[in-house]
Amino acid sequence: MRLHLHVSVPDIRQAVSFYTSLFNAAPSVTKDDYAKWMLDDPRVNFAISSRARATGVDHVGIQTDSPAELAEIAARLKAAGAATFDQEATTCCYAQSDKSWVTDPAGVRWESFFTHGEATAYGEDEVLPEAAAGGACCAPQPVAKPACC
Repeated sequence: MRLHLHVSVPDIRQAVSFYTSLFNAAPSVTKDDYAKWMLDDPRVNFAISSRARATGVDHVGIQTDSPAELAEIAARLKAAGAATFDQEATTCCYAQSDKSWVTDPAGVRWESFFTHGEATAYGEDEVLPEAAAGGACCAPQPVAKPACC
C-alpha cells in the first residue's frame, strides 16, 4: 500500500517546478491541470491539480495494490464506525479506479483506491445523495440541504 496526498495548487507549472526540486524527481504523470509523483522514498502517491478548488490539501488516502486490499481497507473503515461511500470503475485524475471514501472525525476526506487503468480525461465530480460532506477532487459532492431555522 502507498500513502496518497492530493494538493490543490493555484499555478500548476510553478508547483511542478517546486515539487520536482523537493522530491528530486520528475512527475510520473504531467497534464495541463494535474501532476503526480509515485515516490518510493517516502512511499507516497503525491498529486497536485489546479481544478478551481481552494488551495491546500484536498484529500489524503491509501492506494492499494489489489481489489482485495481495497476491500480490507473499506472493511476497516466500516468497522471503525465511519460511513463510507464506494465507487466502482470511476474515472479520476487520468486513471480508472475503484474507491471507498470516508470523512474522519476531524473532517478530513480520505480516499482508499485501487487503480486498474489509465484514462485520457481527468474525470468529473459526481453529485450523489449518498455522499458525505467534503470537497475532494473526484469525491462525490454532497447534495445541498435546506437551511435549518
